[in-house]
Amino acid sequence: MTGQQNVSWNAVVLGGGDPGDAFAAAHEVDVKPLIEVAGRPMGEWVLRALQESGRVARIAYVGPLAGEMAELVNVRVTDRGTLIANLEAGVAALREPGNAPQRRVLVVTADIPMLTGQQVRDVLESAPDSGLVYPVVRKEVCEAAYPDVKRTYARLKDGTFTGGNLFLLDPALIGKFLPRLRAVLDARKQPLKLAGIVGPAFLFKMLLGQLRISELEARVSQILGVQARALITPHAAVGTDVDKEGDLALAEKRLGGGKA
Repeated sequence: MTGQQNVSWNAVVLGGGDPGDAFAAAHEVDVKPLIEVAGRPMGEWVLRALQESGRVARIAYVGPLAGEMAELVNVRVTDRGTLIANLEAGVAALREPGNAPQRRVLVVTADIPMLTGQQVRDVLESAPDSGLVYPVVRKEVCEAAYPDVKRTYARLKDGTFTGGNLFLLDPALIGKFLPRLRAVLDARKQPLKLAGIVGPAFLFKMLLGQLRISELEARVSQILGVQARALITPHAAVGTDVDKEGDLALAEKRLGGGKA
């Protein structure tokens, strides 16, 4: 995919959420992506970035809509209640009829309103040709762009990174890796079960920060059964979601005419 500037993608935007989310309730909306930032729901900023990228053919939005969001969506999908179920439903909703070629899919959460069309385009045009691609952002890049934002980072031999709030996948492979991904997610809060999946030696090395990105790619590919690659992106917005009042204030400042 690298350098193929006219490649068309489809996109799934994950805009569901826990109806009991305190952050959403404090702003009197059903789910977090409907919280307004600079006069628009968070999810609308994400949808506009996808449209403005010029690389996305069709968009499926999973979750409730508000304002002008419906005009930016090709397919609306009801929230299924879990991340995996929503992902599966969103990708299925974009399936091309008959034997038409299936466009690759960009999956993005609806809570990264500072994402821009140019950043989306840059990620898609620089992504390696793999079944699963996960963008990551260096800690120093995030701290330079948003010095007051607290993120969760992973220390590797190649540097310290935070994960992006989007990823890219080949929809033809989703039936292969989704059950395995579900097993990993189900085990993430059970250390012994997780160690059994990834391997205790590998997990220990990861906790010590002794892994390289290439080692992670190889192990994730083996676990999921598809070629998985990381993409180091220079765009801090990719790894900066809005999930608390301080994040919201920052997004308001950036999108409402404050410091860009």
